[in-house]
Amino acid sequence: MSITVRSPRTEPAVPSGPVPPEEPVGPSGGDAPMRQGRSERRRRSPQRRRRARRDALLFGALIAPNLIAIIVFSYYPALYNIGLSFFDWDFVAPSPEWVGLANYTDLFTDAGFGQVIVNTLIFTGVSVVGSLVLGLLLGSLLATKVPLTGFAQTMAFAPHMLPGAAVGILWLFMFDPNYGLSRWVFSLFGAASPAWTTTSDWSLWAITIAYTWQRLGFVTVICYTAILDLPKDLYEAAALDGAHGWKLFRHLTLPLLSPITFFLSITGIISAAQAFDIISIMTSGGPGVSSSTLSWMVYEEAFQKFDIGTASAAATVLLVVLLIITYVQVRYGDKKVNYDS
Repeated sequence: MSITVRSPRTEPAVPSGPVPPEEPVGPSGGDAPMRQGRSERRRRSPQRRRRARRDALLFGALIAPNLIAIIVFSYYPALYNIGLSFFDWDFVAPSPEWVGLANYTDLFTDAGFGQVIVNTLIFTGVSVVGSLVLGLLLGSLLATKVPLTGFAQTMAFAPHMLPGAAVGILWLFMFDPNYGLSRWVFSLFGAASPAWTTTSDWSLWAITIAYTWQRLGFVTVICYTAILDLPKDLYEAAALDGAHGWKLFRHLTLPLLSPITFFLSITGIISAAQAFDIISIMTSGGPGVSSSTLSWMVYEEAFQKFDIGTASAAATVLLVVLLIITYVQVRYGDKKVNYDS
């Protein structure tokens, strides 16, 4: 009797060492999913094209009203004004007369025009910087929950709601050297109040103070709401590190508010350069041209002297100055803005 001994069943050996990478799918083996994906994309392509056309039509329909309004009420008047600056017209002649660059030549050879440019830069710079600094301080003070915060907010924002003519009349009363608030303030120091609006030394500062006061409420409210939205955990961490008071404001609040201050500076410069009503009520650009700005000069040349060509040339200069200032702000100031906040 013979006994057959079977060898034990062995498992296939597993190769030791690093696992070799999988072979790429060849053109004839596992490319079926790839071909399926391409075919699905080809099938979806007409649908995507139709959706893209529909989105483009919807986008055009939504922006068309605003785009038409901007073209009709902004770009067309600006281009028409530039065209008029090369003509001589007085509203009465049947057609303007072509004079080329004569209006610009007369403008830049006029001794008073340089004073008007300087007045515009002083009025714009002082009012924008002054309203920003005071608005930041008042907004920070209101954010600390001082007593009667709501009343203080209303009083701070009230000047912005007043029309420019009302602000001009109000400050005419306060600047009156005989019975206004200025007389009382100067009398506390034993001095006489200057004639703010009737002397060339003070007229520009009178309209600058009045305009800064009017814009201060808007800047204060914007800064106040922006400060309330700042992340509290950053202030708590800074307080744990020993930062308080001015250090917090200098190294934390100001960098976090840089987008707001950048926006307020751009809009403030554009608004100040176009200010008209306060100048008209308080000084009418005088005495002489001591408080005349480019915006007032445009009105004076067009509707008092009926010199449309010179008025259009001055408006074109104002447009170019604003474009240059805005470009410089966006080109160089935007790099200092902390948008991460």
